[in-house]
Amino acid sequence: MTIFCELESGVDLPEYSTEGASGADLRANIEEPVAVLPGQRVLIPTGIKMQIPQGYEVQVRPRSGLALKYGIMVVNSPGTIDADYRGEICIILANFGENTFIIEPKMRIAQAVVAPVVQAKFIVVDQEEGLTTTSRGSRGFGHTGEK
Repeated sequence: MTIFCELESGVDLPEYSTEGASGADLRANIEEPVAVLPGQRVLIPTGIKMQIPQGYEVQVRPRSGLALKYGIMVVNSPGTIDADYRGEICIILANFGENTFIIEPKMRIAQAVVAPVVQAKFIVVDQEEGLTTTSRGSRGFGHTGEK
């Protein structure tokens, strides 16, 4: 699959770190370091615009090392970049750690994962007719682990 990208000057293409990687690294396109205080959210540009093929999306996911070591997360994980979006990809990061975190220029801050999209047809069902029943029913938020 090919994804065409427009890059701002000096910006690198997303890059897979290993042959088996599913996520391509996205880097911070900033001129100066950005300090992210504990509990703070920031919007970091990547300098990349993509032409994603119809029927696919790019999911923006956190980097596990940043999450584990520093508490840096992609807030809307996974973020979704739709096939018809043509603007710059920016990453919403939050610091859930206890210390200020410094984002350096060109730092790998997130991963881009290409995924197929299925668009469903949603149909209203009359409440008297209802939905099919299951053993789970409407129990949610932790109920699947109850025996």
